[in-house]
Amino acid sequence: MPTRETAPIGAPCWVDLMTSDVERSRAFYCELFGWAAQEPNEDFGGYFNFAKDGDVVAGCMASQPDSGLPDVWSVYLATDDAAKTVGAAVGNGGQVHVAAMDVGDLGAMGLVTDTTGAAIGVWQPGRHTGFGIIGEPGSPSWFELHTRDYEGALGFYRNVFRWDTHVVSDTPGFRYTTLVHDESWLAGIMDASGLLADGVSDHWSVYFGVEDTDAALAKIVDLGGSVVLPAEDSPYGRLATAADSTGATFKLVAM
Repeated sequence: MPTRETAPIGAPCWVDLMTSDVERSRAFYCELFGWAAQEPNEDFGGYFNFAKDGDVVAGCMASQPDSGLPDVWSVYLATDDAAKTVGAAVGNGGQVHVAAMDVGDLGAMGLVTDTTGAAIGVWQPGRHTGFGIIGEPGSPSWFELHTRDYEGALGFYRNVFRWDTHVVSDTPGFRYTTLVHDESWLAGIMDASGLLADGVSDHWSVYFGVEDTDAALAKIVDLGGSVVLPAEDSPYGRLATAADSTGATFKLVAM
């Protein structure tokens, strides 16, 4: 099982769920992925971690009542200086939603939107170094920005998060670039200008690994979720998009 002590700078290092119904979300993901929900930390608004076989894989907390915001999974990128990274985001055309702040001795965080309007978290590890496993069934396995401003996004992530990028494809029908570290792909940016429906904002998505995409989709429906995009084969695995029992969307990839 791929494990790591800390993420490379700029790499996805954590995901968390903001949910309108903590108990439903807890039950859904524990049943779907075999996760265990750790005890909530009341010092941090009841935030708690999910773990897979003892390794933390994701976080969860309740949304503010009457916030009007949809339930959503968020992706965080690793940094060695959260305040500096948030400042760089502003300097490169982004906006601050949560200013850089310490989270006890766990680390420091911030939340910004990039130049495309997509939200992205910032995490400077302290005692909490991010997810302990990656790229296995039941763990975060890929991270992807769908954007209408492909070139603008590339510049933002290179400048703010110091991405070393690799162009996978640059054809009119498929423009895709990945973050590379030690010859490994860690995240991707897709030109989705012809794919995003009207009213759907540019956004980051997390893919969770599964052994069988079709079986996972069937289980999602049984647990009260829904299929957003049915399973289809790709050069990178059998992919699908689903929504959980409160409406938060996520993606699946067969490992």
